Amino acid sequence: MRLWEFPDQYVVEPTDGSSGSCLAISRVDGSMNLIDDIPQCSSLRVPKIQTIFGIVGMLKLVAGSYLLVITERECVGSYLGHPIFKVSSLKVFPCDHSLKISPEEQKKMETEFSGLLNVAERTPGLHFSYDVNITLSAQRLHDLGDESKLLPLWRQADPRFLWNNYMLEVLIDNKLDPYLLPVVQGTFQNFQAAIGKDIIDVTLIARRCTRRTGTRMWRRGADSDGYVANFVESEQIMQLNGHTASFVQVRGSIPLLWDQIVDLTYKPKFEIVRLEEAPRVVERHFLDLRKKYGNVLAVDLVNKHGGEGRLSEKFSGAMQHIFSDDLRYLHFDFHRICGHVHFERLSILYDQIEDFLIKNRYLLLNEKGEKVEGQLGVVRTNCIDCLDRTNVTQSMIGQKMLEFQLRRIGIFDAEETISKHPNFDESFKILWANHGDDISIQYSGTPALKGDFVRFGQRTIQGILKDGWNSLVRYYLNNFCDGTKQDTIDLLQGHYIVSVSRDITPASQKGGLEAFASFPLALSLIITGFFLATTSLRQVRYDIWHLFFSIMWASLSLAIAAFVRANGRVFCNRPRLHKPPC
Repeated sequence: MRLWEFPDQYVVEPTDGSSGSCLAISRVDGSMNLIDDIPQCSSLRVPKIQTIFGIVGMLKLVAGSYLLVITERECVGSYLGHPIFKVSSLKVFPCDHSLKISPEEQKKMETEFSGLLNVAERTPGLHFSYDVNITLSAQRLHDLGDESKLLPLWRQADPRFLWNNYMLEVLIDNKLDPYLLPVVQGTFQNFQAAIGKDIIDVTLIARRCTRRTGTRMWRRGADSDGYVANFVESEQIMQLNGHTASFVQVRGSIPLLWDQIVDLTYKPKFEIVRLEEAPRVVERHFLDLRKKYGNVLAVDLVNKHGGEGRLSEKFSGAMQHIFSDDLRYLHFDFHRICGHVHFERLSILYDQIEDFLIKNRYLLLNEKGEKVEGQLGVVRTNCIDCLDRTNVTQSMIGQKMLEFQLRRIGIFDAEETISKHPNFDESFKILWANHGDDISIQYSGTPALKGDFVRFGQRTIQGILKDGWNSLVRYYLNNFCDGTKQDTIDLLQGHYIVSVSRDITPASQKGGLEAFASFPLALSLIITGFFLATTSLRQVRYDIWHLFFSIMWASLSLAIAAFVRANGRVFCNRPRLHKPPC
């Protein structure tokens, strides 16, 4: 499409050969209407014109509205024969001319909110297609009724995975179907490899749920409706000789009400909230999973000791009340059994879940597109973050299921494995490593830990050092950046609805300790104090008074450090739209 920027409006012109009307968007209030022709412009005010590749949606703030569009895209492969694009660049266009006549207080609030949209432009992992609904797995797409297949893509979409669901509401209300583009956050990986004379095409898709979306430390556990943080549906698709096979796995945070609020410590304490509600929340979560996926096997990978152990114990206890023929729970202490290098011991876990995988199968379509097999259940995997241990485990399960599929269509013999085909094996490992990195970046801000095992099949010194660095980066982002990022996510997803009557408490109006709490300032004072203490100590031999000054400066630095440590939560970058518990 072509975007025209006139002084009073934006005009979006289709350039794909269709004869559709143009979309005019007022720069005063964001109102929309269809027009037949591009407005005439004077030679003195030539409009700026640029190519765009889709409208993500419209976000209304206090006084103005903001149009989000895709300005750059990259084709990353195809999904069931249809091209899939990744958003390379997202841009926000303000429709805020009405701000000129707004009260000063509204202008201040608008500035606070619109500043978050700068973060929105850097949202990673957004994908879309003009031709196929990528919010649905291959099995759900195949099972769609004929009437549903005729609906526009946005009406077919699974709202759990529709990243721009809230931002599309204005376009939906204005009945602008041709301009509605479903966008998914996740990842799309693909490779082709030769197995003898046959060429296999393998695709791996991640779809992140928007119900409890957010950053690693500010979105943990479940909400009261049973929706969990970092819930991701991962679909592995194999296409070979006309056959198509699909296998779906899911991951998600432990479905209890729990938090892990950052407080400047490396590993904040786990806090279980309203424990009495745990059975109801767990039941709601798994009822929803069974409705959508059938049988469920919950694989819990967390430690049996410490804070993780307490969470696992409560999770296991709540599961005891809802065990059934279509729901199983299995604990596997990943760190105790596999340590940090012996991930081949995941074979112990596989032996315990193999019967479930064989029984619940996968989707298999023959050369005519007919359904030969259907997936009857799903493995739900979790650790604490549902990133590192989870991705290692899911990659192992994905490999086993792909081997099942290749044996079923006669490409592999009974004992043949992917590891016997080096090029295929290497590409498959890279596929899952990239998959894990992308999901991890979207939740924690860094690539996945333990990625060297997924990528190379073994732990390496370089990989361990990289994990150490990424852990430090996660610490920094979680403590000093993710609060603002969480506010942006809540704003884009409609978890916080902007209203003139609501206040996000601008920084200038904060009270108490928050009014002056600044970690950079505190750190500067601590370092300066220790520097002066060291300098004074060196001068003691010339003047004994320097010993007093040295002790004074060192004591002052220690006192500031202790004060910051005791009030760590206040010195962190915290969300301001959804207040976390203190």
